[in-house]
Order: sequence, then structure tokens, then C-alpha cells
Amino acid sequence: MEFGICLHSLIPVKGEPSHQSEMLTQLLFGELYRVVEKARRWNRVQLVFDNYEGWIHTLQCHFIGEDEFIRLNDAPAGYATDLVQLVMNETTGALLPVLLGSSLPGIVSSRFSISGSEFLYDGSVADPWSNKGLPVRVETQKIRNSLVANAKLYLHAPYLWGGRSPFGIDCSGFVQMLYKLENIKLLRDAGQQATQGEVISLLAESEPGDLVFFDDQEGNINHVGLICEPNRVIHCSGKVRTDALDHEGIYNGDLQKYTHKLRLIKRVI
Repeated sequence: MEFGICLHSLIPVKGEPSHQSEMLTQLLFGELYRVVEKARRWNRVQLVFDNYEGWIHTLQCHFIGEDEFIRLNDAPAGYATDLVQLVMNETTGALLPVLLGSSLPGIVSSRFSISGSEFLYDGSVADPWSNKGLPVRVETQKIRNSLVANAKLYLHAPYLWGGRSPFGIDCSGFVQMLYKLENIKLLRDAGQQATQGEVISLLAESEPGDLVFFDDQEGNINHVGLICEPNRVIHCSGKVRTDALDHEGIYNGDLQKYTHKLRLIKRVI
């Protein structure tokens, strides 16, 4: 088996080995993957973060050895918390923009290494491990506050099917990235995410940071958002926005109507 890491700002992951195929998701800088199949100039990969699979073009692959893959996968990662910031490959002098939520494996004092190259990142970094050792109640509240604060960084990001960046994101990619910044792994799609965590029976019992899921007329879960304050949800529908939330669902004040029907409330932390 071959292994790789994303060394681009982002890489589109396609449903089929073709540039014309729909984008299923995106790899962000620093995220690892396994190669599970090859076809012409394409590689079917499995993303380490959420086990999602899709195709990326060979020209966008950066292969690494198994030992380096294990080292990077085991290294505590920081996560970029600037909307966009530059990382420098000090070995080659190349500069690369990295986006909010990108992984910085093993970063210490703004530096980290990948496959023998030294990188410098002089931006802000989320350090989820700083909460460890705190009383559980205090740690949980800090995470909830951080989820809501980071959600607001994505406000007005446009909707993009399969997107995971502030320049284009979908509803499940949005909440997945928020939890990634807290080093908590959510699955990729809304229906998958609805299987995680514990059920909250009443909206009145929910707290900021809880997830709310919505279904279509056939009962299939097709949307997810994050409770940001009592009776308010932040979610990606057209763009990342906040809307009123009640037991019926999301009420869009701009459209003056309900747009999503509430199905489920889940608590992950």
C-alpha cells in the first residue's frame, strides 16, 4: 500500500477518476491518505481523518513512505486558525497558502517537518491539547465556546458541494471542520454524523456546540448545523449563516419561511 499527504492548499477528491466528475470532498494541507486503487493517472485514496474515499489526480499526489506516514499520523497536530496564511518550505524556499482548518503535524514553535523538508508556519494555531488536565466540566465548556467562536470565522463562506474551506463549504463539511479544530473526528456526511454522539430529546435541553439534523420529505437526513445560542443555529445553506431554530426547524428570516425540518439533536461532547 502507498501513502500520501496533501501538500497543496487543497485537493478536490472526485467521485470518479475524471476531472469532470463531481467533487465529493476536499483534502486540506497536511491531511494524510492511503492509496487503495490506481486507474490511469488517478489514485483512489482513503482519507485518514474520516475514512472517506475518492479519486485524486496523480499530479496532485505527494507520496511518503510508511514510516513517515506513521510518524506524521502519530504526531500531535496543530490546526491553522487564520482564514488564510502562508507556510514556507524552508528547504526549497517555496511559499504556499494554507487555509483555516489545515493540519500542521508535529508543529513546535512554528516549525514542523515532512519527508525531510522543514516548514515554517507563522500564523495562529489551535492547540486542542491545551485543554487536557482541566476538570471535565471546564474542558467541555471551553470546547463549546471554541466551537461557536470558530463557526463565526466561516460566516458568509459560500456553499460548495464537497467543500471544506472558508472559500467554499457544505453543511457537513462545515461542522466537521469545527470539530476537527477541537481534535474531535466527525464523519463526512450529515447522515453519517447523525450516528455519532447521544440523542438530546428536547431543543430546550440543547447547548451551544450540539448538532442539529434535518430531513427531507422521504425522511432522509440531508442537512446539519451547530447550535450557537439558544434557539439559533449556524449552518451552511447558500452560505454560512445564522437563523432562528425551533421545534419545527430552521426559520429563515430573509425568506420569511421554514427551510429545514428538524429531525434530531445530538451531543458529541
